[in-house]
Amino acid sequence: MKRDLFLFVPAYNVEKELPDLLRSIPAEILLRTEEILVVDDGSSDGTRKVAADFLQNEIRTRVRIESFASNRGYGAVVKCGISRAKFLEKDDVRFAVCLHGDGQYSASAIPRMISVLEDSRTAAVQGSRLARKGSARKGKMPIYKFIGGKILTKIENIVFTNKLTDRHSGLIAYRVDFLETLELSKLSASFDIDLEILAIADAKGFQISEVPIETRYADEKSNLSVIPYGLRVLRIILLRFLGRYG
Repeated sequence: MKRDLFLFVPAYNVEKELPDLLRSIPAEILLRTEEILVVDDGSSDGTRKVAADFLQNEIRTRVRIESFASNRGYGAVVKCGISRAKFLEKDDVRFAVCLHGDGQYSASAIPRMISVLEDSRTAAVQGSRLARKGSARKGKMPIYKFIGGKILTKIENIVFTNKLTDRHSGLIAYRVDFLETLELSKLSASFDIDLEILAIADAKGFQISEVPIETRYADEKSNLSVIPYGLRVLRIILLRFLGRYG
């Protein structure tokens, strides 16, 4: 089978969650995966060691671990993953998937996401926690995230051409030829980088799709500051409205 997939895993203090997440990657995806990149964002726990031990002993796909000396933020992690995806395009890698290391998003949706990318000119497919009524709350999504996400998405759907139910989940699959169009130096260094990439795709006339996903909120600690994130999201919406991303 042709290895045309690349998975990158943002990982920050996830030594407990990372092994189960990696074990949950469907076998059909592993067979198509050219490389898994775990990006350790300056973790203070044993994330890097756990990743190295697990990947060496249990995964038969080529793996890399990129470890930052200090915490550089989610945006830096995503840029690292996208840079690697662009490099791997020479090895015929066509699709890249961002899969968070804390296990909040299930890897079981990845085959459906890739199927959408294969069958259309869609540039990105986002996993939606809100596409199925009641699913997010069943997965113990905090009420403030549930309500805040719904409000922001409603505002975004007024401005964005592509209408989605959830633009704030971190499980996203991309076509690498779309990623090639991004100027990484101009992208955010924080959590709003995902929305910024989708805003660029939307402004340039690319199609963005979504598939329903299951989500799980447990005892993992979120590193996202809600109010600053919300303000940055509103800024992106305004810039999209003003045509700055085109």
